[in-house]
Amino acid sequence: MFTAAAKVVGEHGYSNAQVAMITAQASVAQGTFYNYFESQQDLLDQLLPTIGQAMLAFIKDASSDAHSEIEREEKSFRAFFEFLKINPDFYRILYEAEVFAPEAYQRHNESVARGYVRVLERALDRGELKVADKRELEAIAQMLMGARHYLCMRFARRGKGSISLPEWVVDAYMTVVKGGIYR
Repeated sequence: MFTAAAKVVGEHGYSNAQVAMITAQASVAQGTFYNYFESQQDLLDQLLPTIGQAMLAFIKDASSDAHSEIEREEKSFRAFFEFLKINPDFYRILYEAEVFAPEAYQRHNESVARGYVRVLERALDRGELKVADKRELEAIAQMLMGARHYLCMRFARRGKGSISLPEWVVDAYMTVVKGGIYR
């Protein structure tokens, strides 16, 4: 049901996603929807966290063989954009959720930030960061998340789909990351 909901929300937006459209996309009877969800809003509240966990698993898998945290950052960065290419509906789901499913949006952002902070803590413990104060890690995580967001908006979107991120954008991001926070 989440795959169908992602497709419908990705194409029509949260405000126009109707249960009938979602069940038609899922090829199930409309009544079946209510066996899984209390309401349309219940589904919308679960959609982003569910797809967000899939995104995090995809990124974790893609970066699991990294030999250093800076290598993990680059692999994670690339994997994020690859996930968007494979799941182009995710972008709209993520950014419309702030208005239409704000609690889900908050949970998703907190989950992503917590994961990022854990990665940065490992790098700090290994002496791979220039940062001395552990309190800065949450702010750095938010900055890196913001960079991904804006780079996606500018360089990885065409119409309703995602395109490959230009290699020079990856190089620019890594130059800033390496020069700014990593040793």
